[in-house]
Amino acid sequence: MKIFSLMPCRVVWLLSIAFLVFSCKSKKVIGDDSANAAMSAKSIIKNHYQNSLDFKTISGKMRIDYSDGESSQGVSVNLRMEKDKAIWISAPFGMVKAYITPGRVSFYNKLQNEYFDGDFVYLSNFLGTELDFEQVQNLLLGQAILNLNDIKYDAATVSGNYQLKPRKPMELFKVLFSVNPENFKMASQQLSQPLKKRLLQINYTDYQQVNKWLLPKEIAVAAIEGDERNTVDIEYRNIEFDKTLSFPYKIPSGFKEIVIDNEAK
Repeated sequence: MKIFSLMPCRVVWLLSIAFLVFSCKSKKVIGDDSANAAMSAKSIIKNHYQNSLDFKTISGKMRIDYSDGESSQGVSVNLRMEKDKAIWISAPFGMVKAYITPGRVSFYNKLQNEYFDGDFVYLSNFLGTELDFEQVQNLLLGQAILNLNDIKYDAATVSGNYQLKPRKPMELFKVLFSVNPENFKMASQQLSQPLKKRLLQINYTDYQQVNKWLLPKEIAVAAIEGDERNTVDIEYRNIEFDKTLSFPYKIPSGFKEIVIDNEAK
């Protein structure tokens, strides 16, 4: 089963996949806009985590443009997040909704009368590493999707950014992180399985200041498997922090369940 053809409403499903791949007091560390070649990997990582966001909720809109190389489509959706608890996405008129919590990944599509309700196991198998809710949040906020303190990295300056590369090769996949020297948020993240011709590339093309918070404005996600390439471009709009939010979500009765083979690779 192909990972990017699991649901006719490709935009929401690809978003779920790309996302499944935020938690300190905000201490905004802003350097100059050029990388310091003498800065160690340890210092880069420390600054990265010092720039994590401290918030309760986020709400706003996302413009999502999807392409599989043959067709493309775009839509604006409503976005709501509660830190460490929930991510909620709703298309216009509630025709498609997605609801992600630490133990659950769920979405439904009224156009196809289908729904999916499960956990992170399939996506963890796909990338060969455990995936969780925190990583979804990290991707959305320009934070590293893996814990940078788990292994040792070598640092270099490449194309004006800090590049972090594991000192020792990892067994199941390759990773490469590029850190913006101006704000120590992610410039790009890359996870790959070369032998299986799989690649997840996440580029943060712009950041925005919202009151005291700094978060991505545009994110470009590319997922490649063999000869297939799927892309999702995300733009945040009208973002607000710490509003009181609700997360209405109920799978309509009579919908057909999408069953995913956890052994698919």
